[in-house]
Amino acid sequence: MSIVLDLERMGDHAAGVATIAEQMGEQSPLKPLIDLPRMADITREMLRQSLECFANRDNDRAQVIIARDDEVDELYQQIFRELLTYMIEDPHTTTRAMYLLFVAHNLERIGDRVTNICERVEFVTTGRLTETPSGDTNLALE
Repeated sequence: MSIVLDLERMGDHAAGVATIAEQMGEQSPLKPLIDLPRMADITREMLRQSLECFANRDNDRAQVIIARDDEVDELYQQIFRELLTYMIEDPHTTTRAMYLLFVAHNLERIGDRVTNICERVEFVTTGRLTETPSGDTNLALE
C-alpha cells in the first residue's frame, strides 16, 4: 500500500509538470533545457528499475537506485542556483525561472518517492526499513 501511495503522489508531481507546461504556453524557456530533461530521464529510469526491483525482490539493485537519487538532488541544486542567478541579475526573468524551478522541484520529489519504493524493497527482502528523506535514519524492524 505504501508503494501505491508513492506512485499516486508521483502522478500528482507529473500532473504539476504538465500544468506548468500549459502555463508556459508559447513562451520560450529562459535557457536551453539541458538539465531538466536529464533529471526527467534519470527519474523515469529510476522508477522503472525500482518497480522491477520490487517485482523481483532485488534489494541489491534497489540500494543502487537509492544512491542514484543523489544525482537527481545535485541536478536540482545546480538548477536552483542557476535560476536564482537569472532572477537576481534580471528580475524580469522571475516568472520564466520559477516555471523551470517548479518543474525541477517536481522531478526532485519524484526521485524521492522512487527512493521510498526502494526502501520498501529493502523492508520486504530484509525486514529492515532504512528511511533517507531527511537524513540517515536507520530503523530495524524485527
